[in-house]
Amino acid sequence: MRATDGATRFPNSPRKQGMVESADLRLSFADNRVAGQIFGHFDQNLAHIERRLGIQAVANGNQVILKGSPEQTEQGRFVLERLNERVLEGLIIAKGDIDGAIEEAAMQGSLFPAIATGVSDRLAFDEIITRKKRIKARNAAQHVYLKALKEQELVFAEGPAGTGKTWLAVGHAVQLIEQGVVERLILSRPAVEAGERLGFLPGDMREKVDPYLRPIYDALYDFMEARHVERGLQTGMIEIAPLAFMRGRTLTNAVVLLDEAQNTTSMQMKMVLTRLGEGSRMIVTGDPTQIDLPPGQKSGLVESARILEGVEGITRVRFAEGDVVRHDLVRRIVSAYDKDDRTRLGNVQP
Repeated sequence: MRATDGATRFPNSPRKQGMVESADLRLSFADNRVAGQIFGHFDQNLAHIERRLGIQAVANGNQVILKGSPEQTEQGRFVLERLNERVLEGLIIAKGDIDGAIEEAAMQGSLFPAIATGVSDRLAFDEIITRKKRIKARNAAQHVYLKALKEQELVFAEGPAGTGKTWLAVGHAVQLIEQGVVERLILSRPAVEAGERLGFLPGDMREKVDPYLRPIYDALYDFMEARHVERGLQTGMIEIAPLAFMRGRTLTNAVVLLDEAQNTTSMQMKMVLTRLGEGSRMIVTGDPTQIDLPPGQKSGLVESARILEGVEGITRVRFAEGDVVRHDLVRRIVSAYDKDDRTRLGNVQP
């Protein structure tokens, strides 16, 4: 089995304890500095891997010994090699990167095919690369999402908060601009308050719309240098387009991001989708469980799911509560709300 650059995989030492097969796997990294970044402060990264994979990881200098079942230790090796790649590329390891590598390892299949073919050469999660940042999908749903963004001209992404729908869409859009695939990024979002009334907002058009688009701005600054974002806004390479002002336009050579699409009406959704021009791509994101439209008003996102089902050239990616990557607590909150919804729906049925 091939190890990543800077890491050497020593032979397995399989043994049996009673009826349970176990294995010892020793990995050695380039030096103590590299190993320290991989293992984390006070070996907290190793502790997280131990909890997630159910293995034991014993660090000693620039080496670590993994103990557990053959399949679990093999997954641990895969995770540590992925983290080693990040360190050698000068990237920082966050907890989400560890979870992403663990999810990726789970998709590699069982241990035995991996030994035959080499895990590192098998399926790898898709990634986004911009001048400022390089990020990889952190679960299977994000991997499917990134592949759809690269292959399709119109992509719908639905699911709960914290799954990376908008963040990844902005990263992909920035990548397309930097690669010269498109010339402009057009950002749009319905100006619908989430329950409260904001009243009159002072300022020019951009200042009025900014509060509704702040999450997209935050993502832009994640993937682009601040000076490039400001320059893009000044030159029109990045355009803030209020939804109401999209009517009548034909958007060519652009990537269009419609965020919070669950708060569009049926008419607004049809209007936006028909703005797509030559050389353009469109990404529509939203959470059907967080609709802030007036009672009785149909959501354009929900209705489009029914109308556009099976239309060639359109891909719909659905995220579930288990795909939340923002914070473990967010995942548990979403799960609790979904469980409550299912319970209430079950109680009202005859």
